[in-house]
Amino acid sequence: MHNAGGFFVTMAIAGLSLGTPPVLAADRESLDARFQQAKPAGCEVHCGDVITQHTRLTHDLSCPGTDEPALRIEGAGIVLDLGGHTVRRSSPVQKDTQGIVITGNSMVRNGTIRGFASGVETDGGHYLRLHELMFADNGTAIYNRSSSTYFLVTNSRFIGNDTGFGSEIDASVGTFDVRSSHFENNRIGIYLDTHVADVLDSTFTGNEIGIYCFAASVRVRSSTFARNEAVATSTAFIGGRDICNVFHFEDTLIANNASFAPTATPVWNVIQLDMINNWLVGNDNGLTAASSQVYVQGNTFWDNAGGLTLGDYSNLGSPQTGIVRANRFLRNDGDGLRVLPPSTPTVIGNVALSNTGWGIHAPTAYDGGGNVARDNGAGNCEGILCAPY
Repeated sequence: MHNAGGFFVTMAIAGLSLGTPPVLAADRESLDARFQQAKPAGCEVHCGDVITQHTRLTHDLSCPGTDEPALRIEGAGIVLDLGGHTVRRSSPVQKDTQGIVITGNSMVRNGTIRGFASGVETDGGHYLRLHELMFADNGTAIYNRSSSTYFLVTNSRFIGNDTGFGSEIDASVGTFDVRSSHFENNRIGIYLDTHVADVLDSTFTGNEIGIYCFAASVRVRSSTFARNEAVATSTAFIGGRDICNVFHFEDTLIANNASFAPTATPVWNVIQLDMINNWLVGNDNGLTAASSQVYVQGNTFWDNAGGLTLGDYSNLGSPQTGIVRANRFLRNDGDGLRVLPPSTPTVIGNVALSNTGWGIHAPTAYDGGGNVARDNGAGNCEGILCAPY
């Protein structure tokens, strides 16, 4: 991969709101406090049991892949503590097997769920709390089948799954709130279909695709994407609801990935692209994004095999607008910044140094002034005025 030399990055954690109504947020905090205070008693649990009270496992479970889940939680406010143990599939066939099925507002914590078609699956409930879990070798680690569920997932690991998060197509909506979690060697880390994801303080490494925004919105803050085959992807606009609304990356390190997007869909197609105070370093290609609105501020593109290319989402019928401000394009192969006609973002206060192509090539952009470019191989600026210092 296109590796960069030593560097040191300090990233501030952004204090953005999830946009949750205050009453609902208070209800979740109260429920979470009750979950945290619960002290489940150790119980002799067997495969196929229905959990109806706070319970702590006392041993591992190896469960056959029958039509019934390994465990089922019935009722609201139940805490299942795996006690550091593993619930695993013992049958040779994974298809249609279920790990833990949950029907109400509940919590699962402290253990490993391995080898099921769906590791944890919802069948009702509006709030699911998952804490300190390892999901390994499942088809979909967490699968939402409910009409509307808020998932709060903390301090968990997703290793070697086909998909970390998934949902019932055209039948479920919800929010994946992911904090301090790790995604490694999954085919897809998070798949979003009519869901919203908020990812904070998490890492994605060695995945085929980090995040797939099919018909959704995603916000990533203070996280790391490293050595993935592709950082993220979205579908090309095909009409209807199948469109990615928002990609928002903030205070995040994106380094040494093979690509920003898969070869089959090399462009991030989104309605709104927000890139704020990120470091993009040593990646094996550049970032190409097509959007209706763009807000790109305070990012550093350094030593990538390509810079940033912005274009309009032509299916929406109007040129891209927005702000590209105070970014640094340093020593990238190709152009530092290229704005494709007829896009018209305002380009202001950027610095482009020692890129092998153009520093800034933006013939249809609005010139906001204050741009600096020098020592670029093909030329410093096209379409806007740049000073050398």
